Amino acid sequence: MVTVSPQKSDASASWAYALQLPHDPLAPRIARVTLRAVLAGHGMPQFTDTAELLTSELVTNAYRHSTGPASLRLRALGSARLRVSVWDADPHIPPPFGKGSGPLHPVPSDADGGRGLFLVCHYADAWGGYPLGDDPFGQGGKLLWCELGPRADGQAAAA
Repeated sequence: MVTVSPQKSDASASWAYALQLPHDPLAPRIARVTLRAVLAGHGMPQFTDTAELLTSELVTNAYRHSTGPASLRLRALGSARLRVSVWDADPHIPPPFGKGSGPLHPVPSDADGGRGLFLVCHYADAWGGYPLGDDPFGQGGKLLWCELGPRADGQAAAA
């Protein structure tokens, strides 16, 4: 079974990679290593540090709040924009990724967790999430995503 697969589109600067991750505490590390290799291979080193942090947070969230596998997708949207998407089987969309959900609330300083999605919202140029209905394979779940880089029209992306 292929776990990393490039998917070229018509535009030479656009590409997509998908990585299937088991429910394993090593999944965030494997996702970061894959991300670094993909960005280096496609000449997008300007995104490495921030994308690595955001990918790690989204994959960690999938591991901590889901009991099944997850999937990471990396996609270039032209030569200067990157989208990171993480799927997991839990259909619950955490705030503020869901429509109509409120803002993130401050996390108590002595809390062990709860800061990951705040970091994603703070450092990403755009972010969101949506539930996935039942598909023929019965996966359902949700997809959380974030983007880095300027939009093609030159305007700042809205979150």
